[in-house]
Amino acid sequence: MEGMTNFFSDGGFWMIPIGVMSVLALAVVVERFIFLFSRHNVDATALMRKVSEHVQTGQITQALTVCSSAQDAALARVLAAGLRNASQGPDKIQNALEEQTLAVTPEITARSTLLQNIANVATLFGLLGTILGLIDSFSALADIPDPEAQSKALVAGISVAMNTTAFGLMVAIPCLLVHTFLSGMVKKILDDIEYSSVKLENLLITRIQGEKR
Repeated sequence: MEGMTNFFSDGGFWMIPIGVMSVLALAVVVERFIFLFSRHNVDATALMRKVSEHVQTGQITQALTVCSSAQDAALARVLAAGLRNASQGPDKIQNALEEQTLAVTPEITARSTLLQNIANVATLFGLLGTILGLIDSFSALADIPDPEAQSKALVAGISVAMNTTAFGLMVAIPCLLVHTFLSGMVKKILDDIEYSSVKLENLLITRIQGEKR
C-alpha cells in the first residue's frame, strides 16, 4: 500500500484524471458485461432449432412461448416480432423483423467505443503528465542554482513524467483488451440476429406458400 501511495503522490496532479478514467472504464466494463452476458447471451442455435420445429408444424403460439422463455434477449425479441406477423404475408414478416432488428441494435452496440476512447484519453493524460514533468525537470536545471535543490526538483519532475506515463498505460492497455473482447461479443450477437431472422423469414414464407397450395 505504501508503494502504491508513493506511486500516486510522486505522479502529481495528472494521476487524478487518469484515475477518474480508470473508474469510468470499470463502470463501463461491469455494465457491458452484465448487459451482454446476462441479458443477450443466449444459445442462438438451440433457440432457433426450437422455434423452427414449432414453425414447421404450424405451432406459432408455441414458438412465441419459446421466445418468451429467453426473456429480454435481443434475438428472442426479433424472432418474436416475426412470429407475431406470421400470417400477415412476406412483406409484413420482413418489415417486422427488420424493424425490431433496428430497435435492438442500438442497445447492443451502446457504449461500444467508449472503452477505446477512455484508453486514448488516459494515454493522452499520461503523455501530458510526462511532458509537464520533463518541463519541470529542465526548468530545475535552468532556474535552481543550488545543486541539492536542483537534484530534488529534477527527481520530482522525472517521477511525474514516468509515473503518469506508466499509469496511463496501465489504464489504457486493459481497456483496449476488454474493448476487443466485447466488440467480438457484440458482433456475435448481431450475426446471430441476422442469420436467425433470415432463417425464420424463409421458414414463415415457405409455410405461407404451402398453405396456399
